[in-house]
Amino acid sequence: MDDRGTIERRLLLRAAAAAAALPLAGCDKLSSSDWFRSLLASAEGANLRVQRLLAGRQALAPEYTEAEISPRFRSNGTSEPDDPAYQALARENFASWRLAVDGLVERPTSFSLAELAAMPSRTQITRHDCVEGWSCIGKWTGVRLSALLDTVGLKPNARYIVFHCADSLGGGFEAPASYYESIDLVDAFREQTILAYAMNGAALPIPYGAPLRLRVENQLGYKMAKYVMRVEVVDDLTRIAGGGGGYWEDRGYAWYAGI
Repeated sequence: MDDRGTIERRLLLRAAAAAAALPLAGCDKLSSSDWFRSLLASAEGANLRVQRLLAGRQALAPEYTEAEISPRFRSNGTSEPDDPAYQALARENFASWRLAVDGLVERPTSFSLAELAAMPSRTQITRHDCVEGWSCIGKWTGVRLSALLDTVGLKPNARYIVFHCADSLGGGFEAPASYYESIDLVDAFREQTILAYAMNGAALPIPYGAPLRLRVENQLGYKMAKYVMRVEVVDDLTRIAGGGGGYWEDRGYAWYAGI
């Protein structure tokens, strides 16, 4: 049975997700009002505080057995980026792809897939929970984000990790915009937060984010950026894109999507 804190977190998250759909439904007047935006921000802040208080800073998400892996894992969001540069990389099986890591770091660097695979890795079987209401269990292997950040070194004013992606979304409501996501340092240094290059024992397929995707297992699926091309360390999210900290967050979703 859910404890009171879990129930409160889920209610807050559902309220924020439902409210986020209002602008898309035409409720622009409500969504643009200062008091309404303040209400969403306070609900998100409460969710973050309750989650961190009850779960702890290093709590792990549940893990599962090989027998529990879903026979069909749904692919959310983009299934194949239409960016020409990405498509060229995919045709060569990402042989010349490199992950750029920069921003507020001591040693800005780029890494090939082979170099990432040689770093401390983690394999975990976890459940992916989508804001749309479905869940799937998959097996992920990748470099621990903490190991990557330790390699480049964080500057003292570093606060957030931003993931810039190769895909763009528009959804028919607007011109396509580049997908991006972000997390704070607490989630970045969790044991289960990895940049995955393998799924279910094989190289990560394109519909699931090849060559690299974020897995931050204590949050909802839209936080798990696919097609990661660059990792940027920043002290402030408001100067990036729409200032919300992610593609969907710029459109009203909660920045912290803890489950």
